[in-house]
Amino acid sequence: MINLNKAVQTSAVYIHPTAQISPKAYIGKDVEIGAYAVIDDEVEIGDGTVIGPHAVIKGPTSIGKECHIFQGASVGEVPQDLKFKGERSYTIIGDRTTIREGVTIHRATGEGEETKIGNDCLLMALTHVAHNCVIGNHVIMSNLASLAGHAIVEDRAVIGGMAGVHQFVKIGRNSMVGGMSKLVQDVVPYTIVDGHPAKVVGLNSVGISRAGIPLESRRNIKKAYKILYRSGLTLTEAISVIEQEVDSCDEVEHFLRFLRNAERGICRERREGND
Repeated sequence: MINLNKAVQTSAVYIHPTAQISPKAYIGKDVEIGAYAVIDDEVEIGDGTVIGPHAVIKGPTSIGKECHIFQGASVGEVPQDLKFKGERSYTIIGDRTTIREGVTIHRATGEGEETKIGNDCLLMALTHVAHNCVIGNHVIMSNLASLAGHAIVEDRAVIGGMAGVHQFVKIGRNSMVGGMSKLVQDVVPYTIVDGHPAKVVGLNSVGISRAGIPLESRRNIKKAYKILYRSGLTLTEAISVIEQEVDSCDEVEHFLRFLRNAERGICRERREGND
């Protein structure tokens, strides 16, 4: 590490004099690095990204363009996993993603494996992304939400504050997870889940409308949802009926793919009187 004796400020970059920047790090154009931040070996920071004071970024880590990492965040640290034996693994963060105060993101376990976060995400204060997690684009994690290892979060999902997600759980696209929920099974795309353990409370109609999904596709999603949750069919039977009775579109095909690959089972619907 090198500790600069005075601030470096040009038209391309500003580095506070107390920041520690490895000579093996790559810093893009128009980057700002705040007081006492630590940028380790093999860290790449894309153009226009802002790194707040006291943030620590360990390599190998790649951070995209126009991200904002706030004070006290820890990105790319070794995983909290007893299987980890010092192998070379990675943390990858896309463009325009915001990482708020105290967030922790750990690199993967396994040689050559990745922890990956997409573009345009918002990780609010004190959220945690464990080793080998994969987060899509436009995902929001509210304060103190935590993902255990190998969790997958698809595009435009919203995870409420203090929600806890079990390892290997998948959260489908355009879904919403209620605050303080406990997730031990997969969250079907386009649904809202809530509770301890989490159960489905309905379609995320507002979310899928805001995502710009066409009206006809939204109708198909609603029909598929009713077959899955209101027909009394088994999962296998419901998949077969949806294939036969619901018009094909990208959203329905994704819905079916998700169901076919739900290895942990899916969150079931909450029924009044049964919970």
